[in-house]
Amino acid sequence: MPVPDGPNLRTPRLLLRRWRDADKVPLAALNADPAVAEQLAGPLAAEQSDAMVNRIEDGFDQRGFGLWALEVARTGMFVGCTGLAVPAFEAPFGPAVEVGWRLAPAAWGQGYATVAAHAALRFGFDAAGLTEIISFTAQSNARSRAVMRRLGMAHDPTEDFDHPVLPSGHPLRRHVRYRLPAARYAEWIERARARDGTRWP
Repeated sequence: MPVPDGPNLRTPRLLLRRWRDADKVPLAALNADPAVAEQLAGPLAAEQSDAMVNRIEDGFDQRGFGLWALEVARTGMFVGCTGLAVPAFEAPFGPAVEVGWRLAPAAWGQGYATVAAHAALRFGFDAAGLTEIISFTAQSNARSRAVMRRLGMAHDPTEDFDHPVLPSGHPLRRHVRYRLPAARYAEWIERARARDGTRWP
């Protein structure tokens, strides 16, 4: 169900917001960074990066959700993007909505991806009424897989797949898929609240 306006989301440390033209320059730098491109099909040219923003904004207009621009609330610094997306390729697992993130290396290791993805998951389940959200990445991407586990997502090795956009023999072609049904997310949040109290939303 489309959600009107695709609202901004906030956490104590982060703002997930709609895109601005000023975000295109830092996003292009992020998409060209070798450390980021290592787990993608390769770096993006500035024109490709700008087109990515345009596609994301079109998705917000169509569905009410997308990859939000991510900034540090205290400083206003742009650090990447996190949110919900519909895979653009013909996925072997059929229509789905994924939670994903792409952060500048300077923002790694601070828990931003996990916190922002939690906000996106809550929006997806509560506001957008999704019944399941997935995530996928290259099999070798240990950093993103750790985030998926922290989000309570489950991995079934029988659901791993070869990314159809990447050619045979490409080192990143084999992908893993993690899944999180709405009911499991609700149970997981309740357990986390009981364990950690107000530290969990």
